[in-house]
Amino acid sequence: MAAKDRTGSRPEKRQQFGTPPARDVGTAIHAAISRGFVVGREVLVGTVPGIVVGYNIASFGNFMGHAYPLVIRTAMGVTKCSPDELSLV
Repeated sequence: MAAKDRTGSRPEKRQQFGTPPARDVGTAIHAAISRGFVVGREVLVGTVPGIVVGYNIASFGNFMGHAYPLVIRTAMGVTKCSPDELSLV
């Protein structure tokens, strides 16, 4: 029985081209900071007051950092948000 020829890739896995996710996350965080969303800043999530407590660096999952770069603490808990969902107080 002959050994399988290994090419180092799986046929079912697609190759992804473009910007690596880490760079997209960094760009999104930098854009949010330049818009004034820095740690400690008071914001409104809709009508709910909150505070920016950090930045989301996740590169996989449901709430990835490039789409939701800000971590906000409100009276209802902690959430990840896009700068477009927030307004500065």
